[in-house]
Amino acid sequence: MASFSFGAGNARKLATIPLYAAGRMLTLVVPRSRDEWVFGCGGGIGDGALALWDVAAADGRRAVWLVASDREETDAAARGIPTLRKSSLRGLWRTARARVVVVTHGFGDVNRYAVSGAFVVQLWHGIPLKRIGLDSPETLRVPGAVARLRLGRVLRRLLGAMYRGAARRIRILPAASHAVRGRLESAFALPDECVPVTGEPRVDVLSHGTADERRASARRAIADAVGPIDDASRIVLYAPTWRDGAADPAVPSTDEWRALVALLEQHDAVLLVRSHPLGAGEYRPPQGTDRVRMLGSERVADVTPVLPGADVLVTDYSSLVFDSALVPLPVVFLAPDVEEYGRRRGFYGRYADVAGDDWAPDWTAALTQLDAVLARDEEAERRRGRAQALSARVHAFRDGANTERVYRAILAGSHEDAAERGPR
Repeated sequence: MASFSFGAGNARKLATIPLYAAGRMLTLVVPRSRDEWVFGCGGGIGDGALALWDVAAADGRRAVWLVASDREETDAAARGIPTLRKSSLRGLWRTARARVVVVTHGFGDVNRYAVSGAFVVQLWHGIPLKRIGLDSPETLRVPGAVARLRLGRVLRRLLGAMYRGAARRIRILPAASHAVRGRLESAFALPDECVPVTGEPRVDVLSHGTADERRASARRAIADAVGPIDDASRIVLYAPTWRDGAADPAVPSTDEWRALVALLEQHDAVLLVRSHPLGAGEYRPPQGTDRVRMLGSERVADVTPVLPGADVLVTDYSSLVFDSALVPLPVVFLAPDVEEYGRRRGFYGRYADVAGDDWAPDWTAALTQLDAVLARDEEAERRRGRAQALSARVHAFRDGANTERVYRAILAGSHEDAAERGPR
Protein backbone atom coordinates (compact mmCIF):
# COMPACT_ATOMS: atom_id res chain seq x y z
CA MET A 1 0.00 0.00 0.00
CA ALA A 2 1.14 3.56 -0.69
CA SER A 3 2.53 5.18 2.40
CA PHE A 4 2.90 8.79 1.25
CA SER A 5 1.33 11.29 -1.10
CA PHE A 6 2.17 14.93 -1.79
CA GLY A 7 -1.32 15.96 -0.72
CA ALA A 8 -0.99 14.41 2.73
CA GLY A 9 2.62 15.50 3.08
CA ASN A 10 1.80 19.09 2.18
CA ALA A 11 -1.09 19.13 4.66
CA ARG A 12 1.36 18.16 7.41
CA LYS A 13 3.82 20.81 6.19
CA LEU A 14 1.19 23.54 6.44
CA ALA A 15 0.16 22.37 9.90
CA THR A 16 3.74 22.69 11.19
CA ILE A 17 4.35 26.27 10.04
CA PRO A 18 4.58 27.42 13.68
CA LEU A 19 7.39 24.91 14.27
CA TYR A 20 9.28 26.23 11.25
CA ALA A 21 8.89 29.75 12.64
CA ALA A 22 10.17 28.66 16.06
CA GLY A 23 13.10 26.89 14.44
CA ARG A 24 13.96 30.00 12.46
CA MET A 25 14.05 32.03 15.67
CA LEU A 26 16.35 29.42 17.21
CA THR A 27 18.82 29.55 14.32
CA LEU A 28 18.91 33.33 14.50
CA VAL A 29 20.26 33.28 18.05
CA VAL A 30 22.31 30.05 18.11
CA PRO A 31 25.75 30.53 16.50
CA ARG A 32 26.83 27.94 13.97
CA SER A 33 30.20 26.31 14.45
CA ARG A 34 33.02 26.63 11.96
CA ASP A 35 33.58 22.94 11.39
CA GLU A 36 30.70 20.69 12.53
CA TRP A 37 28.73 18.71 9.95
CA VAL A 38 25.46 16.76 10.18
CA PHE A 39 24.34 14.11 7.70
CA GLY A 40 20.97 12.60 6.93
CA CYS A 41 19.46 10.41 4.23
CA GLY A 42 15.81 9.64 3.60
CA GLY A 43 16.77 6.17 2.39
CA GLY A 44 18.79 5.12 5.44
CA ILE A 45 22.54 4.76 5.83
CA GLY A 46 23.56 4.91 2.22
CA ASP A 47 23.27 6.80 -1.05
CA GLY A 48 25.44 9.84 -1.75
CA ALA A 49 25.42 10.82 1.91
CA LEU A 50 27.36 7.70 2.86
CA ALA A 51 29.89 8.20 0.07
CA LEU A 52 30.46 11.77 1.24
CA TRP A 53 30.59 10.68 4.90
CA ASP A 54 33.45 8.30 4.14
CA VAL A 55 35.49 11.05 2.47
CA ALA A 56 34.72 13.64 5.15
CA ALA A 57 35.44 11.22 8.01
CA ALA A 58 38.75 10.21 6.45
CA ASP A 59 39.66 13.90 6.41
CA GLY A 60 38.86 14.26 10.11
CA ARG A 61 35.59 16.21 9.89
CA ARG A 62 33.54 16.53 13.10
CA ALA A 63 30.25 14.99 12.06
CA VAL A 64 27.21 13.07 13.23
CA TRP A 65 24.51 11.21 11.31
CA LEU A 66 20.91 11.99 12.25
CA VAL A 67 18.66 8.93 12.15
CA ALA A 68 14.96 8.19 12.40
CA SER A 69 14.81 4.51 13.40
CA ASP A 70 16.47 1.67 15.30
CA ARG A 71 17.38 0.10 11.94
CA GLU A 72 19.31 3.18 10.90
CA GLU A 73 21.08 3.31 14.27
CA THR A 74 22.11 -0.33 13.89
CA ASP A 75 23.30 0.12 10.31
CA ALA A 76 25.30 3.19 11.29
CA ALA A 77 26.84 1.49 14.32
CA ALA A 78 28.02 -1.37 12.09
CA ARG A 79 30.04 1.22 10.15
CA GLY A 80 31.28 3.07 13.22
CA ILE A 81 29.16 6.13 12.45
CA PRO A 82 28.01 8.18 15.48
CA THR A 83 24.29 8.98 15.45
CA LEU A 84 21.59 11.05 17.11
CA ARG A 85 17.83 10.89 16.66
CA LYS A 86 16.92 13.74 14.35
CA SER A 87 13.66 14.44 16.20
CA SER A 88 15.39 14.69 19.60
CA LEU A 89 16.49 17.90 21.31
CA ARG A 90 20.12 16.91 20.68
CA GLY A 91 19.29 16.35 17.01
CA LEU A 92 17.69 19.79 16.87
CA TRP A 93 20.71 21.36 18.60
CA ARG A 94 23.32 19.67 16.40
CA THR A 95 21.44 20.72 13.27
CA ALA A 96 21.21 24.29 14.57
CA ARG A 97 24.96 24.31 15.33
CA ALA A 98 26.23 22.60 12.20
CA ARG A 99 28.11 24.61 9.62
CA VAL A 100 27.41 22.02 6.89
CA VAL A 101 24.15 20.06 6.57
CA VAL A 102 24.12 17.15 4.09
CA VAL A 103 20.81 15.65 2.85
CA THR A 104 19.69 13.47 -0.04
CA HIS A 105 15.91 13.84 -0.12
CA GLY A 106 14.85 16.92 1.84
CA PHE A 107 15.44 18.87 5.00
CA GLY A 108 13.50 16.20 6.88
CA ASP A 109 16.57 13.98 6.50
CA VAL A 110 17.95 15.97 9.44
CA ASN A 111 15.99 18.15 11.87
CA ARG A 112 13.99 20.18 9.37
CA TYR A 113 13.27 23.04 11.80
CA ALA A 114 16.93 24.02 12.36
CA VAL A 115 18.38 24.15 8.84
CA SER A 116 18.18 27.92 8.24
CA GLY A 117 21.61 29.54 8.10
CA ALA A 118 23.55 26.33 7.44
CA PHE A 119 25.62 25.56 4.36
CA VAL A 120 23.17 23.03 2.90
CA VAL A 121 24.41 20.31 0.54
CA GLN A 122 21.51 18.60 -1.26
CA LEU A 123 22.91 15.49 -2.93
CA TRP A 124 19.50 14.37 -4.25
CA HIS A 125 18.88 10.69 -4.97
CA GLY A 126 18.99 10.16 -8.68
CA ILE A 127 18.88 11.82 -12.09
CA PRO A 128 15.25 12.79 -12.64
CA LEU A 129 13.30 11.44 -15.60
CA LYS A 130 9.92 12.46 -14.19
CA ARG A 131 9.56 16.12 -13.26
CA ILE A 132 10.42 16.96 -9.67
CA GLY A 133 10.25 19.89 -7.29
CA LEU A 134 8.80 23.11 -8.65
CA ASP A 135 8.67 21.64 -12.17
CA SER A 136 5.94 19.17 -11.17
CA PRO A 137 2.34 20.06 -10.29
CA GLU A 138 2.38 17.14 -7.85
CA THR A 139 4.79 18.98 -5.57
CA LEU A 140 2.18 21.60 -4.70
CA ARG A 141 -0.80 19.26 -4.49
CA VAL A 142 -3.20 19.81 -1.59
CA PRO A 143 -5.80 17.33 -0.25
CA GLY A 144 -8.60 16.69 -2.76
CA ALA A 145 -11.43 18.23 -0.76
CA VAL A 146 -9.49 21.49 -0.33
CA ALA A 147 -8.08 21.59 -3.87
CA ARG A 148 -11.52 22.28 -5.35
CA LEU A 149 -12.08 25.35 -3.17
CA ARG A 150 -10.68 28.85 -3.53
CA LEU A 151 -8.65 28.07 -0.42
CA GLY A 152 -6.84 25.43 -2.46
CA ARG A 153 -5.33 28.07 -4.76
CA VAL A 154 -4.22 30.11 -1.76
CA LEU A 155 -2.60 27.09 -0.14
CA ARG A 156 -0.80 26.15 -3.36
CA ARG A 157 0.66 29.65 -3.59
CA LEU A 158 1.72 29.40 0.05
CA LEU A 159 3.31 26.00 -0.56
CA GLY A 160 5.10 27.36 -3.61
CA ALA A 161 6.55 30.18 -1.53
CA MET A 162 7.63 27.71 1.16
CA TYR A 163 9.33 25.41 -1.38
CA ARG A 164 11.15 28.32 -3.01
CA GLY A 165 12.23 29.64 0.35
CA ALA A 166 13.56 26.22 1.32
CA ALA A 167 15.37 25.79 -1.99
CA ARG A 168 17.16 29.11 -1.52
CA ARG A 169 18.95 27.59 1.47
CA ILE A 170 20.69 25.02 -0.75
CA ARG A 171 24.29 26.04 -1.43
CA ILE A 172 25.41 22.98 -3.42
CA LEU A 173 23.37 20.50 -5.44
CA PRO A 174 25.78 18.37 -7.52
CA ALA A 175 24.78 17.53 -11.09
CA ALA A 176 25.82 14.48 -13.09
CA SER A 177 26.23 16.50 -16.28
CA HIS A 178 25.29 19.77 -17.93
CA ALA A 179 22.20 18.06 -19.37
CA VAL A 180 21.04 17.19 -15.87
CA ARG A 181 22.14 20.51 -14.40
CA GLY A 182 19.34 22.38 -16.17
CA ARG A 183 16.71 20.07 -14.70
CA LEU A 184 17.97 20.58 -11.17
CA GLU A 185 18.28 24.35 -11.53
CA SER A 186 14.70 24.51 -12.74
CA ALA A 187 13.25 22.08 -10.20
CA PHE A 188 14.89 23.84 -7.23
CA ALA A 189 14.94 27.39 -8.63
CA LEU A 190 18.71 27.57 -8.11
CA PRO A 191 21.35 29.70 -9.85
CA ASP A 192 24.18 28.12 -11.86
CA GLU A 193 26.78 28.50 -9.12
CA CYS A 194 24.78 26.28 -6.75
CA VAL A 195 24.61 23.37 -9.21
CA PRO A 196 28.20 22.39 -10.10
CA VAL A 197 28.78 19.58 -12.59
CA THR A 198 30.82 17.23 -10.43
CA GLY A 199 29.07 13.91 -10.94
CA GLU A 200 26.95 12.24 -8.26
CA PRO A 201 28.67 10.74 -5.20
CA ARG A 202 26.01 8.03 -5.02
CA VAL A 203 27.23 6.30 -8.21
CA ASP A 204 30.99 6.29 -7.52
CA VAL A 205 30.59 2.72 -6.30
CA LEU A 206 29.77 1.73 -9.90
CA SER A 207 33.23 2.85 -11.03
CA HIS A 208 35.43 1.46 -8.25
CA GLY A 209 37.38 -1.73 -8.94
CA THR A 210 36.97 -3.94 -11.98
CA ALA A 211 33.68 -5.01 -13.52
CA ASP A 212 34.22 -8.57 -12.25
CA GLU A 213 34.92 -7.30 -8.73
CA ARG A 214 31.82 -5.11 -8.73
CA ARG A 215 29.65 -7.98 -9.94
CA ALA A 216 31.01 -10.45 -7.38
CA SER A 217 30.48 -7.95 -4.55
CA ALA A 218 26.96 -7.17 -5.73
CA ARG A 219 25.99 -10.85 -6.01
CA ARG A 220 27.21 -11.45 -2.46
CA ALA A 221 25.14 -8.53 -1.20
CA ILE A 222 22.07 -9.80 -3.04
CA ALA A 223 22.50 -13.29 -1.58
CA ASP A 224 22.85 -11.82 1.91
CA ALA A 225 19.59 -9.93 1.42
CA VAL A 226 17.33 -12.46 -0.33
CA GLY A 227 19.01 -15.85 0.13
CA PRO A 228 21.36 -17.91 -2.04
CA ILE A 229 21.12 -17.65 -5.82
CA ASP A 230 23.04 -20.05 -8.03
CA ASP A 231 26.00 -18.41 -9.77
CA ALA A 232 24.69 -19.56 -13.13
CA SER A 233 21.24 -18.04 -12.60
CA ARG A 234 20.42 -14.73 -14.21
CA ILE A 235 18.95 -11.92 -12.10
CA VAL A 236 16.17 -9.67 -13.35
CA LEU A 237 15.75 -6.52 -11.26
CA TYR A 238 12.27 -5.02 -11.38
CA ALA A 239 12.03 -1.43 -10.10
CA PRO A 240 8.60 0.20 -10.43
CA THR A 241 8.50 3.82 -9.36
CA TRP A 242 6.24 5.66 -6.95
CA ARG A 243 2.79 6.73 -8.16
CA ASP A 244 2.47 9.70 -5.76
CA GLY A 245 0.13 7.82 -3.45
CA ALA A 246 -1.94 6.17 -6.20
CA ALA A 247 -2.20 2.43 -6.83
CA ASP A 248 0.48 0.83 -9.01
CA PRO A 249 -1.12 -0.27 -12.32
CA ALA A 250 1.75 -2.62 -13.15
CA VAL A 251 1.12 -5.24 -10.45
CA PRO A 252 0.76 -8.48 -12.45
CA SER A 253 -2.55 -10.31 -12.68
CA THR A 254 -2.74 -13.98 -11.75
CA ASP A 255 -2.26 -15.02 -15.38
CA GLU A 256 0.63 -12.60 -15.81
CA TRP A 257 2.31 -13.97 -12.70
CA ARG A 258 2.05 -17.50 -14.10
CA ALA A 259 3.57 -16.42 -17.41
CA LEU A 260 6.31 -14.48 -15.64
CA VAL A 261 7.29 -17.35 -13.36
CA ALA A 262 7.28 -19.77 -16.32
CA LEU A 263 9.65 -17.46 -18.21
CA LEU A 264 11.97 -17.23 -15.21
CA GLU A 265 12.05 -21.01 -14.91
CA GLN A 266 12.69 -21.38 -18.64
CA HIS A 267 15.77 -19.13 -18.45
CA ASP A 268 16.94 -20.12 -14.94
CA ALA A 269 16.37 -16.57 -13.74
CA VAL A 270 15.31 -14.89 -10.49
CA LEU A 271 13.17 -11.75 -10.33
CA LEU A 272 14.09 -9.27 -7.60
CA VAL A 273 11.27 -6.81 -6.91
CA ARG A 274 12.53 -3.41 -5.77
CA SER A 275 9.36 -1.46 -5.00
CA HIS A 276 9.70 2.23 -4.19
CA PRO A 277 9.91 2.66 -0.40
CA LEU A 278 7.17 5.32 -0.44
CA GLY A 279 4.63 3.21 -2.29
CA ALA A 280 5.26 -0.52 -2.41
CA GLY A 281 2.78 -2.48 -4.52
CA GLU A 282 1.48 -5.95 -3.76
CA TYR A 283 4.09 -7.83 -5.76
CA ARG A 284 3.39 -11.31 -4.46
CA PRO A 285 2.90 -14.18 -6.91
CA PRO A 286 -0.22 -16.24 -6.12
CA GLN A 287 1.79 -19.46 -6.16
CA GLY A 288 4.81 -20.13 -3.97
CA THR A 289 8.12 -19.85 -5.85
CA ASP A 290 11.72 -18.96 -5.11
CA ARG A 291 11.95 -17.40 -8.57
CA VAL A 292 10.47 -14.15 -7.22
CA ARG A 293 12.06 -12.44 -4.22
CA MET A 294 11.54 -9.08 -2.56
CA LEU A 295 14.47 -6.63 -2.47
CA GLY A 296 12.77 -3.79 -0.62
CA SER A 297 14.54 -1.03 1.26
CA GLU A 298 14.09 -2.96 4.50
CA ARG A 299 16.49 -5.57 3.04
CA VAL A 300 18.86 -3.32 1.08
CA ALA A 301 18.74 0.37 1.98
CA ASP A 302 20.84 1.47 -1.02
CA VAL A 303 20.26 -0.48 -4.22
CA THR A 304 22.97 1.21 -6.29
CA PRO A 305 25.87 -1.04 -5.19
CA VAL A 306 23.93 -4.20 -6.14
CA LEU A 307 23.15 -3.11 -9.70
CA PRO A 308 26.22 -4.89 -11.17
CA GLY A 309 24.81 -8.16 -9.83
CA ALA A 310 21.78 -7.97 -12.12
CA ASP A 311 21.60 -9.08 -15.73
CA VAL A 312 18.65 -6.99 -16.88
CA LEU A 313 16.53 -4.17 -15.44
CA VAL A 314 12.77 -3.85 -15.88
CA THR A 315 11.42 -0.42 -14.94
CA ASP A 316 9.06 2.37 -15.88
CA TYR A 317 10.14 5.88 -14.81
CA SER A 318 12.74 5.14 -12.15
CA SER A 319 16.02 7.04 -12.03
CA LEU A 320 17.67 3.61 -11.72
CA VAL A 321 17.66 3.54 -15.51
CA PHE A 322 20.37 6.22 -15.46
CA ASP A 323 22.36 4.53 -12.68
CA SER A 324 22.19 1.13 -14.34
CA ALA A 325 23.51 2.66 -17.56
CA LEU A 326 26.89 2.89 -15.84
CA VAL A 327 27.04 -0.94 -15.46
CA PRO A 328 25.68 -1.07 -18.26
CA LEU A 329 22.47 -3.13 -17.94
CA PRO A 330 20.01 -4.00 -20.69
CA VAL A 331 16.65 -2.39 -19.87
CA VAL A 332 13.07 -3.43 -20.63
CA PHE A 333 10.66 -0.53 -20.12
CA LEU A 334 7.22 -1.44 -18.77
CA ALA A 335 4.97 1.64 -18.71
CA PRO A 336 1.24 0.84 -18.66
CA ASP A 337 0.23 4.39 -17.67
CA VAL A 338 2.70 6.55 -19.56
CA GLU A 339 0.11 9.01 -20.92
CA GLU A 340 -1.66 9.48 -17.59
CA TYR A 341 1.62 9.69 -15.69
CA GLY A 342 2.94 12.22 -18.18
CA ARG A 343 -0.14 14.42 -17.73
CA ARG A 344 -0.09 14.17 -13.94
CA ARG A 345 3.64 14.30 -13.23
CA GLY A 346 5.38 15.21 -16.48
CA PHE A 347 8.76 14.20 -17.92
CA TYR A 348 11.94 16.04 -18.76
CA GLY A 349 11.84 15.80 -22.52
CA ARG A 350 9.91 12.93 -24.08
CA TYR A 351 9.64 9.54 -22.44
CA ALA A 352 10.73 8.04 -25.76
CA ASP A 353 14.02 9.96 -25.50
CA VAL A 354 15.01 7.52 -22.78
CA ALA A 355 12.82 4.47 -23.34
CA GLY A 356 12.78 4.49 -27.13
CA ASP A 357 9.55 3.91 -29.02
CA ASP A 358 9.24 0.24 -28.09
CA TRP A 359 8.35 0.36 -24.39
CA ALA A 360 5.93 -2.32 -23.23
CA PRO A 361 2.39 -1.20 -22.31
CA ASP A 362 1.69 -4.40 -20.34
CA TRP A 363 3.33 -7.49 -18.93
CA THR A 364 2.57 -9.56 -22.03
CA ALA A 365 4.68 -7.25 -24.18
CA ALA A 366 7.32 -6.88 -21.46
CA LEU A 367 7.72 -10.66 -21.17
CA THR A 368 8.21 -10.94 -24.93
CA GLN A 369 11.04 -8.41 -24.71
CA LEU A 370 12.49 -9.98 -21.58
CA ASP A 371 12.47 -13.39 -23.25
CA ALA A 372 14.46 -11.94 -26.17
CA VAL A 373 17.05 -10.37 -23.83
CA LEU A 374 17.53 -13.58 -21.85
CA ALA A 375 17.51 -15.87 -24.91
CA ARG A 376 19.66 -13.95 -27.38
CA ASP A 377 23.06 -12.46 -26.65
CA GLU A 378 22.74 -10.06 -29.57
CA GLU A 379 19.54 -8.57 -28.12
CA ALA A 380 21.12 -8.17 -24.70
CA GLU A 381 24.13 -6.52 -26.32
CA ARG A 382 21.94 -4.19 -28.36
CA ARG A 383 20.22 -2.97 -25.22
CA ARG A 384 23.53 -2.62 -23.41
CA GLY A 385 24.59 -0.36 -26.26
CA ARG A 386 21.48 1.76 -25.72
CA ALA A 387 22.35 1.99 -22.04
CA GLN A 388 25.91 3.11 -22.82
CA ALA A 389 24.59 5.78 -25.18
CA LEU A 390 22.24 7.01 -22.44
CA SER A 391 25.10 7.07 -19.94
CA ALA A 392 27.19 9.18 -22.30
CA ARG A 393 24.35 11.73 -22.44
CA VAL A 394 23.77 12.11 -18.69
CA HIS A 395 27.07 11.25 -16.95
CA ALA A 396 29.94 13.68 -17.44
CA PHE A 397 32.24 11.60 -15.22
CA ARG A 398 32.75 7.86 -14.86
CA ASP A 399 36.03 7.93 -12.93
CA GLY A 400 34.84 7.16 -9.39
CA ALA A 401 35.94 10.60 -8.16
CA ASN A 402 32.58 12.39 -7.98
CA THR A 403 32.60 12.43 -4.19
CA GLU A 404 36.04 14.01 -4.03
CA ARG A 405 34.93 16.77 -6.41
CA VAL A 406 31.83 17.46 -4.32
CA TYR A 407 33.85 17.44 -1.09
CA ARG A 408 36.30 20.01 -2.48
CA ALA A 409 33.39 22.21 -3.60
CA ILE A 410 31.87 22.06 -0.11
CA LEU A 411 35.14 22.99 1.58
CA ALA A 412 35.66 25.95 -0.73
CA GLY A 413 32.08 27.16 -0.41
CA SER A 414 31.65 26.64 3.33
CA HIS A 415 34.97 28.34 4.11
CA GLU A 416 33.88 31.37 2.09
CA ASP A 417 30.53 31.28 3.88
CA ALA A 418 32.19 31.17 7.31
CA ALA A 419 34.54 34.02 6.38
CA GLU A 420 31.61 36.20 5.29
CA ARG A 421 29.76 35.57 8.56
CA GLY A 422 32.81 36.16 10.73
CA PRO A 423 33.73 34.33 13.96
CA ARG A 424 30.82 32.74 15.83
